[in-house]
Parts: sequence; C-alpha cells; structure tokens
Amino acid sequence: MAGLLSGLGALGLGDLENTEIFEDKKAAEAKKKTAEKAVLTVDEKDLIYDKQFKCPVCERVTASKIMKTGRAKLLGMDEDLKPRYEGIESVKYDVILCTACGYAALSKFYGTLMSSQIKLIKENICGKAKLSDYNTDTYSFDQAIERYKMALVNSVVKKGKTSEKAYICLKTAWLMRGYASELAKTPGNESKIEELKNAELENLTNAYEGFVEARKTENFPMCGMDESTMDVLLAEISFKLKKYDVAGKLVSSLLSSISASARIKDKARNLKARILEEVKSAE
Repeated sequence: MAGLLSGLGALGLGDLENTEIFEDKKAAEAKKKTAEKAVLTVDEKDLIYDKQFKCPVCERVTASKIMKTGRAKLLGMDEDLKPRYEGIESVKYDVILCTACGYAALSKFYGTLMSSQIKLIKENICGKAKLSDYNTDTYSFDQAIERYKMALVNSVVKKGKTSEKAYICLKTAWLMRGYASELAKTPGNESKIEELKNAELENLTNAYEGFVEARKTENFPMCGMDESTMDVLLAEISFKLKKYDVAGKLVSSLLSSISASARIKDKARNLKARILEEVKSAE
C-alpha cells in the first residue's frame, strides 16, 4: 500500500516520501531524555583548576589542581562525613604538593611550618622524592594516592600534630572508598576492589587511633571540627571497625550532651539504631 506521501518524487521531494506523518511519542521522549542527559553530564576537568602555591620549604612556585567548590554540586555525605559530589571525587584534590622539592600537605594545613620543620623536610625529603608526572587534565586515583602518601610522610617527618596525621589517614580511607566505588562500575575488578577495601579499613584504624590520642593532648577545634563533630565521627569509625561498645558509649554521650546540635543528635540516633541492628544480627 502506497504511503500518504507517495508521489512526492514528481514534485522533486522524493527523499521525503517515507516520512512518518505522526512522530512516535515514545521514541521522541527517549531522544529528548538522551539529549538532556548529554547536556547535564558533568566533566571532572571542568570542576577543577590549577592554582599556584609558593612552597614554604623551597620557596618555589608550583601548581596543584584544586576543586571549584562553588561549581561542584554536593550530593550528600557518607556517615563518616565523606562528601559526595556530582561528577568528581573531591578527595583527590585536597593535597597540595610542591613538585620541585616534595613538600606536601592537605590544603587545610599547607604553608604553616616552623623553621625546625622546614629543616627536617629538607633533610629527609627534598632531593630524594621521585614523583609522578602530574601534567594531566585530572588526577587519577593512583596519582591521588601518591599525593596522600607524600602528605602523610611529610607530616611524620616534620613531627606534625597527631590530629593532622589522623586526618590524612581518614581522607586516605575516603579516597580508597571512592576508588573502589569507581572500579565497581566495571566488571572484572573484584581483586583490586578487595585490596582497596582492606586499605580503607587500615587507614580508618589509624585515623581512629590517632584521633583518640589527639583528644588527650590537643584542644578543640581539631582539624576544623568541634568536640561533638569529632565524637560522632569517632562513633561512625568505631562502628565501621566493629567496635560496637565504643560506638555505643559515644552515641550515649552525644544524646545526653547539651552542646551537641540537633543535626549531630540525629546522626547519633541513626547510628544507635544501626548498632542495635548489628548486635542483634550477630546474636
């Protein structure tokens, strides 16, 4: 049966003879959604920029990639306060590294050094560190892990605060988690994912031990956190490490605290329910 537009050839419009009269609504909607998704896709390299820093150790100016906090969209936070952004793993971009001498630190701690610390870094790191080439559009997870190792070893060498070293371990654990999550999107990475999960737990253990020790010797705010925030963080880490008794005591303390905010108490109640559920399932 000839189409309604058959015969258009005689009018010089033969290529339109088989055109559908009514557009398929489902196909049109699917096409529209595909187009919208393409427009909304966030490219990681558009959320970062190169920022120049003057190294307090060698006094040279080098660049590190920093996330554009005003542009990246925060989706939420994990229970242990790890932020989740759309299109980017923000943790990868929180270490500032001088590629000239090897000095590195989290952005929160960068640049504040005593002369004795500079001396220690020069003696133990400068001229010895062999770094990767960071001349890429974005940092890979492996590059980010290297940068965190440099931040941690610098903190150890300069005899940094216990809380600083614990905080680096915490953020390294977050990095491992983000890496494992990224690899889980593609089949065949089970072995590497298991390795990353073990590394996350190791770093969480060190973060826990460091923060517990820091609470005995340092004052608040600590790493930008007040006492209640630190306690809910420790409670969450304890839970992840299956230290349910410790997590339970911290939760009870937070729920009876007159200084803890409503947000912190809500997190504590949520954790209390998860602790009870885990303990019950283990019986």
